[in-house]
Amino acid sequence: MTLFGTDGVRGKAGKKVTAMNAMRLAMATGIYFKQFSKNGKILVGKDTRRSGYMIENAIVSGLTAVGFDVIQIGPMPTPAIAFLTENMRCDAGIMISASHNPYYDNGIKFFDAEGNKLNREIEAKIEAIYEDNTLLESAQVTDKAIGKSKRIDDVIGRYIVHIKNSFPRELSLCGKRIVMDCANGAGYIVAPTILQELGAEVVVIGDRPDGFNINEGCGAMHPEYLSKVVLDKRADIGIALDGDADRLVMVDEKGEVIDGDKLMAVLAVHLQQQGALTGGGMVATVMSNQGLEDYLHAHELNLYRSAVGDKNVVALMQEKGINFGGEQSGHIIFSDYAKTGDGISSALQALAYFVSANKPASEVFNPYVSYPQLLVNLLVEEKRPFDEIEGLDALQKEVEDANMRHLFRYSGTENKIRLLLEGSDEKALEAMMQKCETFFKGALV
Repeated sequence: MTLFGTDGVRGKAGKKVTAMNAMRLAMATGIYFKQFSKNGKILVGKDTRRSGYMIENAIVSGLTAVGFDVIQIGPMPTPAIAFLTENMRCDAGIMISASHNPYYDNGIKFFDAEGNKLNREIEAKIEAIYEDNTLLESAQVTDKAIGKSKRIDDVIGRYIVHIKNSFPRELSLCGKRIVMDCANGAGYIVAPTILQELGAEVVVIGDRPDGFNINEGCGAMHPEYLSKVVLDKRADIGIALDGDADRLVMVDEKGEVIDGDKLMAVLAVHLQQQGALTGGGMVATVMSNQGLEDYLHAHELNLYRSAVGDKNVVALMQEKGINFGGEQSGHIIFSDYAKTGDGISSALQALAYFVSANKPASEVFNPYVSYPQLLVNLLVEEKRPFDEIEGLDALQKEVEDANMRHLFRYSGTENKIRLLLEGSDEKALEAMMQKCETFFKGALV
């Protein structure tokens, strides 16, 4: 497939993600879901990017052209779209967002009637329809069959109640000072409201979206700003979301970023101790540190590794009958409460454990020593298949012979290759990473 990446369609707004492409894609999506339609409604939400207006209108045009009614709910977190699609009995849901990318990018994510992200097979079918001009032309309806659009602004309350109900009723955030960084994104209303209603003293930053400042020097991609405010305000803990609020990064009272693997490790063991963890373990990705696996094994839990991407994590969770998993980058899934990564819901679960432990965050969320790990991103001119890159097998064998774990993969959303090395000797890792960088620059840059 050339249109869909690891999480829907994403690219530069006005170039790859154009009004024309968005309309065609909406038509293709409508044509696909029409065969399963029960009420002829599709939910559409977005984050705070300026280009969201252009793409939203194009999507509404495409869907109504093939006979769907559209419910527009404005800026809302991606996990809220997943929840509300099912809650409002829609046939599908669409989220307009490029997640953690800069403002000039945008994207389109899709959910089925149960609030699940689409698998690769369904994406391939939609992409085939997208490429079929004859089918797109013939599927357009006329007269009373043309769909209508309706904007609803009060559904935010449904999502707030849903998320608040995931926080144990016997606990309270009273007495806790929390810095909340909303990344100038889709969670800028929901997240502070929930924390305040649960009793926390909330210092809110990144809550002034202007269409261009989403993820800019703030949020999960730039936790250094959150760290500074946590120290300045003497807060107990800091929380950062990304642009569409499906990712979580936390900062302890010392201003240190809490490692994503360590956060998941603590929460997995806590669920186990509560008798609430199913499947005898958790799911993480191939990016997660070996220290996580060792810690889980010490608590008689298994770690199952999926490919990168929260929907791959969810798929493996479903296969193994597991209700907890995530990515070290901050996509954490409690499937008892959400069907996709949900930064706000995950933050509440972490805060519940934090309150119960009654210790500083720097102690609560630092249960083991991680293996040294290096991650480098390189811009590439083309994403050549790995089996066509001469000398790569020899390089990988050299890394393995040095007792290092490696992962080389292309980004699903950008023209980048991501190089990950992990081992016990940091200096040896740095030397090997230099060798890997030199190799891939020669082969791809």
